[in-house]
Amino acid sequence: MTLRIIDQDQQLLPGRPLWRRVPTVDPSGKYLNDFMLLIPGLKREPSVRREQVLDALKELFELHADQVVFADLNLKLNLLWVSHRQGKGVTLKLFEAIRARVPEAVLVASQAEAQLGWLEQHRRKPKAILRLLSWMR
Repeated sequence: MTLRIIDQDQQLLPGRPLWRRVPTVDPSGKYLNDFMLLIPGLKREPSVRREQVLDALKELFELHADQVVFADLNLKLNLLWVSHRQGKGVTLKLFEAIRARVPEAVLVASQAEAQLGWLEQHRRKPKAILRLLSWMR
């Protein structure tokens, strides 16, 4: 597992873009899933708090080393990218584990989130409206 940290204090030369660095398949050739988290205000936090977050993430990724293949924390943008092996509920399990350690983390995008949001949206509509919509089609 690779955890790369880009710190806003470092004077780094531009590197390869994330989409070129992120692995898309594991060594056995199976496709990987990924998701991105926004951690608002992390770059403005005191260095002690940033170190706590980094240590918590490293510990979490070591605990889930069988699933997590790649992680990239960009402190300039406050973004955490995680690539992991496929499996039922892995994205949500990892997201919940990260949120338990970093409560301010917000899931930006993942296929699982989009699917859950779509299901939740349709679950909230009253049945009468759904019948009306089906009648109009």
